[in-house]
Amino acid sequence: MCGITAFFSFNNQSHSQQIEKAVKQLSKRGPDNQNFIQIDNCYLGHARLSIIDTSNNGNQPITDYSGRYTIIFNGEFYNYQIFREELLADGVPFKSSSDTEVLLYLFIKYGKNCLQKINGFFAFIIYDNHNKSIFAARDRMGIKPLLYSVTKDGFAIASEMKAILELTEKNKLDKTSIKQYLKFNYIPAPNSIFEDIKKLMPGHLLEISSLGSFKIEKYYQIDYQPSRKSTITYENAQMELYRLLSDSVETRLVSDVPIGCFLSGGIDSSVISTLAAQKLNHLQTFSIGFKDEPFYDETHYANLVAKKIKSNHTVFSLSNNDLLEHFFDFLNYIDEPFADSSALAVYILSANTKKEVKVILSGDGADEIFAGYNKHSAAHFLRQNKLRNKLIALTHPLWNNLPKSRNDKFSNIFRQLEKLSYAASLSAENVYWELAGICREKTIDEKLKSNYLSEIQEQKYITRKTDLLKNISDSKSINDFLLTDMLMVLPNDMLTKVDLMSMANGLEVRVPFLDHRLVDFAFHLPAHFKIDSKMRKKIVQDTFRKDLPEELYNRPKKGFEVPLLKWFKNELNSFIFEDMLAEEKIKAQGIFNFEEIKKLKFELSSNNPGDSVWQIWNLIVFQNWHNKFGGKINA
Repeated sequence: MCGITAFFSFNNQSHSQQIEKAVKQLSKRGPDNQNFIQIDNCYLGHARLSIIDTSNNGNQPITDYSGRYTIIFNGEFYNYQIFREELLADGVPFKSSSDTEVLLYLFIKYGKNCLQKINGFFAFIIYDNHNKSIFAARDRMGIKPLLYSVTKDGFAIASEMKAILELTEKNKLDKTSIKQYLKFNYIPAPNSIFEDIKKLMPGHLLEISSLGSFKIEKYYQIDYQPSRKSTITYENAQMELYRLLSDSVETRLVSDVPIGCFLSGGIDSSVISTLAAQKLNHLQTFSIGFKDEPFYDETHYANLVAKKIKSNHTVFSLSNNDLLEHFFDFLNYIDEPFADSSALAVYILSANTKKEVKVILSGDGADEIFAGYNKHSAAHFLRQNKLRNKLIALTHPLWNNLPKSRNDKFSNIFRQLEKLSYAASLSAENVYWELAGICREKTIDEKLKSNYLSEIQEQKYITRKTDLLKNISDSKSINDFLLTDMLMVLPNDMLTKVDLMSMANGLEVRVPFLDHRLVDFAFHLPAHFKIDSKMRKKIVQDTFRKDLPEELYNRPKKGFEVPLLKWFKNELNSFIFEDMLAEEKIKAQGIFNFEEIKKLKFELSSNNPGDSVWQIWNLIVFQNWHNKFGGKINA
């Protein structure tokens, strides 16, 4: 687990200073060693978090014995030992015991076909100094990030935006991406906040020739065929899920440093911790609690699981003041507008956990694969009876007028019912768009200044929307909905959150649910194995019911949230409305409509805050980013 960056120069000018600064920007990802080298016109930089072969032999970049190929690698290649034996038989003279060196020689032997052999998560770059070319790739699910940009001087690649910005000149804001950000809290790949900086899509590779031309190719896609009829029984599917997930967990326990598990008290992390405890003695587990916010606190359930599996469990019980202490460090690490508020909790959990272990297993990915969110219940419900939907749509004015908020039980129910009744009148594509977003297009358009909105190419926004929704159908099965989550929400929101926040603290997070063998298996299953009118993640819950405390079942799912509403009304009020969203600043910036911000402020202080707190959070994350990186913006 590391940070990588490269610059492939189109001229003979030196770019050593830029690559050195880029590596420095990645030092939190790789605190154990930072290094860069120049080979011809190619600069390769690496910041290392030592996990496998912690000796200096594992430091990167690594060059093969012939001197032709050099690699920089971020991630883990879990099944590397199998191929190490194969390559040893071929006479490869390894200089380290690292998975990185195995990957390098595997590429030399198989070329791009090596990607089909890797079980792991990764982003890597290999330079061929014979052909003067670059090969780069991102893992199947998008667990590890990789960004790139073509500049007038060369081709820049890096793990994070902050490193890319050291390798490029001023960049032009992508106004369509800003609208997407206001819709989702994140910007879906391949686009970014800047027009000329792109994200390599999950399951894709990139090749750059000596002439500077490049091509992108998909090497993996989830094995989903809507017309395929599954013949597996529910009982056999449960056995196969148990086998695949158990093997995935065991595979992800390879490490030369201490390893543990996040244990939130939810089903997913409890399953992963239970399986890991079967493989490791004295497993360490970690959870975060909110002692001032019992509505969000789930440590009781985490303690039940820890007691059952006999793990060495640590609870970081935090007050609101503890959370606020980390607030600005967290906010300032974000290098592209990203407003999933639960990222703050992940940041703090990672910071505390890193004091005990260097590698963590988490339950991420299960919700997207097996239908674990409230929106999946809503989508499933709406697809079963179109006539009923028409009646539900008629109730929208009622729910629209009731107080709505995420901060207590009943107002949150009203919020969900308003969203459901609104979605009941929409097409399947727009149901997804509504349930995946934090607000509606009308709200976004009102939030932007009219002259700024007029500069956004609406057709470009529609084209991106159409592409993101291309797999949505009108069938009763919601597997297409889950596939869209896997391609859009998972890599751009959930995995981005975990990667950024864990890497900000030098912690490696591994995700057993996202083993590609398990994902492909899951998309062979009929949707009713995953969700019905009574249960979400049905097959996961049933498969592991005997292993988990009964108290984990039949309770409402809670988000990994932080108490923003209280903060916005109290401790952060002046920071928000007198600084980040001050009238003078907003008008000078020329992006947002200040009258709409005033309305949000009024809603926030009313007894019907609705989603105003999340829209305000979205705005202040953008404003903080704009303050920090405004010097990199080409007006």
